[in-house]
Amino acid sequence: MDEKEQRILDIAGVKIGGRLGECPTILIGTIFYEDHKIVSDHKKGSFDKRAAESLIEKQEEMSQLTGNPHIVDIFGSTSEALINYIDFVTSVTDAPFLVDSTSSIQRIPAMRHAIETGLRERAIYNSIDYNVKEDEIAALEEMKAKSAMILAYNPSNVWPEGRIEVLRGDETKQGLLKAVEKAGIENKLVDTAVLDAPSIILAAKSIRLVKEEFGLPTGCGPSNAITTWKNVKKGLGPYAYDVCIATAAALTQVEGANFVLYGPIGLAERAFPACAMTDALNTYYGRRYGIKPKVSNNPLSKIFR
Repeated sequence: MDEKEQRILDIAGVKIGGRLGECPTILIGTIFYEDHKIVSDHKKGSFDKRAAESLIEKQEEMSQLTGNPHIVDIFGSTSEALINYIDFVTSVTDAPFLVDSTSSIQRIPAMRHAIETGLRERAIYNSIDYNVKEDEIAALEEMKAKSAMILAYNPSNVWPEGRIEVLRGDETKQGLLKAVEKAGIENKLVDTAVLDAPSIILAAKSIRLVKEEFGLPTGCGPSNAITTWKNVKKGLGPYAYDVCIATAAALTQVEGANFVLYGPIGLAERAFPACAMTDALNTYYGRRYGIKPKVSNNPLSKIFR
């Protein structure tokens, strides 16, 4: 991994990327997701503001306790809802945020709103994938979007090598990295795509390959697969869910993840300690190879004192 220069990005003051031990893993919790009980109307974006603020504050508190920076993944079913959520979240935290929805039809208006209201440095478009169309690329270029997540999922080849193929492209199909360059995106983050629990290992191994090939900040969202894994909640005992959430996140960090989408923001108290400990160990071991932390306020200095 060290043969390829590893980029370190600065997104609204949050450093992300580099080699193991250089920058703390960024932890990203999702709010306003499809089944989130604090949402009363997913189309309009009506929600319990007090509960939402409490969840964001808890993520921020865990970030301060551990030294792991945080990003808020703002999910919306409609552009109207997504815009409402963005306005609220950015009023209660200075953290970067993901503009997240299942379709570019919802994401593009919300991303444009964020940029037009002065949030260009903090807004991260989530995401650009193998279905990307020219109009989506043109819209991102026109609005001068600065940061985007690239979903490295290849339906034609689900193995780690397939992630490289969809990013690089070939003579028959434009690669996602080329598409992102056409859009003028400066800060590129690669999500190696977790679809279900067994694919966590594929996404984790893909992180190392992507970083070796491109040197870009890379990570994934293993916890969403755990939340939909029925047996972990019913058949493996009362602690299985929490343990598996932590284990899945740590597994990706050992493979070099620069960020982890740890799932629902309410899991912050489970995810942050596990990821902070893994970070601290990676940072400590990196000393053997002369790797020095780029951030003084890191998990090694925070939790092992």
